Amino acid sequence: MITLVALVGSLVVFRMLGAFGVARFASWSASAAHALAVMLVMTGTAHFMPASVTVMPNYADMVAMIPPFVPFPGFMVLTSGVLELLAAIGLILTRTRRLAGWALVPLFLLLLPANIYAALNDISFAGEPASPLWQRIPEQALYIGFAVWATRSAPRVAPVVRRREPSTV
Repeated sequence: MITLVALVGSLVVFRMLGAFGVARFASWSASAAHALAVMLVMTGTAHFMPASVTVMPNYADMVAMIPPFVPFPGFMVLTSGVLELLAAIGLILTRTRRLAGWALVPLFLLLLPANIYAALNDISFAGEPASPLWQRIPEQALYIGFAVWATRSAPRVAPVVRRREPSTV
């Protein structure tokens, strides 16, 4: 739930900054890209938190969420954390925003089985009871929607067409 609050709260803050003239946040989709980046920094860094950190999600919590059919759960947690942090950087950089946004769609879909597994097996997260499945799936759909929305603020890049010089033979 904290991720949802961070996402929506930072969206509102960024858009207000845009309304006050900060050009970087001049559109809702650019603000959405930055808000999603804030959320991804929160969730991505949690993948590296030691188990002694009990006030927020940590590495051990995330490993427990991995379904048994997924090999190397610890490695998968670390890899997804790195991917989330890279995506956050990609969303902030205008040139890479489109790629980052579209790359997040399959990542969020790949993370869905862990969310379903945690909900169905009552796996606690940061000492809190598991959030119900009816909440997790729409929340994941919202994150996918934000990722797609963020791509709208990326510049459209026209393909570079090189002309062949006439041969002088």
